Amino acid sequence: MLLEICTNSYQSAINAQNAGANRIELCSELSLGGITPSYGLIKQVIENISIPVFVLIRPRSGNFIYTNEEFEIIKKDVEFCKKAGCAGVVTGILSENGTIDIERTKVLLELARPLDFTFHRAFDCVKNPEDSLIKLKDIGVKRILSSGLKPTVVQGIKQLIKMKELGKNQITIMPGSGINPSNISLLKKHGFTEIHTSASKVIEQKPFFTEFETTPQTVSDYDTIKSLLKQLNNA
Repeated sequence: MLLEICTNSYQSAINAQNAGANRIELCSELSLGGITPSYGLIKQVIENISIPVFVLIRPRSGNFIYTNEEFEIIKKDVEFCKKAGCAGVVTGILSENGTIDIERTKVLLELARPLDFTFHRAFDCVKNPEDSLIKLKDIGVKRILSSGLKPTVVQGIKQLIKMKELGKNQITIMPGSGINPSNISLLKKHGFTEIHTSASKVIEQKPFFTEFETTPQTVSDYDTIKSLLKQLNNA
């Protein structure tokens, strides 16, 4: 079973590799659901870790319906990831009617080749998941990251199982959201081959000398990742 850690910083990526994770998804601002990381962060990670690096391509927070200008930004980010030596990209685009924007997804899929391609949790916002899954499979998408259209994978497990069966080993369903050492065995029990989690904890920050407040800083935690892998090996 492959463990992908969603990492929001250089330190998170290092922790994931050192703890034994199989792959990372690199992003920024996990508190917003993740957005495209900076050029500098991508280069720093690619140059200093050896496990595969998938990069989240999401130009902003909010919905997954993008203007023509935003789509151009997405394409440029995909092209950069190819040049930078990334192993894969993670992205997703929807139409205003709640379906997958198949035509734009085809463009990104072709542009990304030969990189691996994951359609991210935009999938959890579609009206018809079964039809959407088949369409993604038919155009050659290799993997869907999903929580089963629910806030967490535990809540969405029935839908995830249905999606895995519908995929018929032709497209990987990778559960993600709310996975921790206490529930990871549930996913192995049901035959999922890849899982996705941030394994994050809040870092205690030194206070400012004024009343100015900052948002909490999180990092993918070495010990939590080790515990996840231990549970996988024992399940």
